[in-house]
Amino acid sequence: MDWKIFGTAFLTLFLAELGDKTQLAVITMTASATSTQSKILVFAGAALALVAVTLLGVLFGAALTQVIPAEWLRRIAAVAFIVIGVLMLVKVV
Repeated sequence: MDWKIFGTAFLTLFLAELGDKTQLAVITMTASATSTQSKILVFAGAALALVAVTLLGVLFGAALTQVIPAEWLRRIAAVAFIVIGVLMLVKVV
């Protein structure tokens, strides 16, 4: 097992999700949960949703790398993030 890949994926997603709208939605749902069981169900539902979305990302990424080289995908993603950042700075988005 390549622990470096595991650690990088975990740390990247962990930091990206902190304060994310998904986390805020879970906080809201938990606040309205009346029992400990309800809170556990919110956690289980949110965890399963994140696992499912991540699985889709892995499957889609694996299929995409069969058509587009991984290096180009990294470049496309980098440019997309830069463009979004610039648009946010000039308050277009």
